[in-house]
Amino acid sequence: MSIIRKPLQLKRRQFLQISGLSGINLLLTGCGTPIFEDVVGKLSEPINQKVESLILQPQKLIPEFPATEIEPQALIVNTFRDTPIIDTEKYRLIIDGEVNNPLSLKMSEIQALPFTSMIIRHVCVEGWAAIVQWGGIRLREIVALAQPKDSVKYAYFLSGDNYYSSWDIASALHPQTLLAYQKNGEPLPVDNGAPLRLASPIKLGYKQSKWVTRITLVSNLSMYKGYWEDQGYEWFAGL
Repeated sequence: MSIIRKPLQLKRRQFLQISGLSGINLLLTGCGTPIFEDVVGKLSEPINQKVESLILQPQKLIPEFPATEIEPQALIVNTFRDTPIIDTEKYRLIIDGEVNNPLSLKMSEIQALPFTSMIIRHVCVEGWAAIVQWGGIRLREIVALAQPKDSVKYAYFLSGDNYYSSWDIASALHPQTLLAYQKNGEPLPVDNGAPLRLASPIKLGYKQSKWVTRITLVSNLSMYKGYWEDQGYEWFAGL
């Protein structure tokens, strides 16, 4: 049974203070109410991205964990709506936007691509974490197949429950950003995002969309940046 929780309103300022980085929080904070973000976000976002990319080094590999440290019961199931019912036989992953080769991929086609496994810590903005093994395809492999145009700077992710989020393209192409269909050596459970979900050690949990059905590559963000981001959560959400 899914546990439906509303994440705490932990702002980037609070997160950095907790992490001992409060000295740079004014540079990284641009969130508050959605109205405030509409006014200030477009001005602060470019510098936020540059500063956070410099600090967080989005292409740097993150140390992984041994299998002995996997925490099978620690990953809490969070949803913002009901768990969607997706027919895996009819499922297609759409990759579109500013690309030269739009894609519509079956799960069998995705699973035929090179498999990658990693054991990483999943960190939730609520304050809990879990060490999990994820297996799947590097997102950069999918993006490469779509032949993105040079103008692409962002990736939007749409989910089967209508959840949406957006990433900077550098984070999306990080070698440890996966579209996962395996968890802890077993097929990915529906509650955890099957048939396909994002998994990465460089983003907070609310950026790691479950039930991903569409990836749209774009050169500019719209005023709608993500379900939680549009309610004031920090957009970059890097670790």
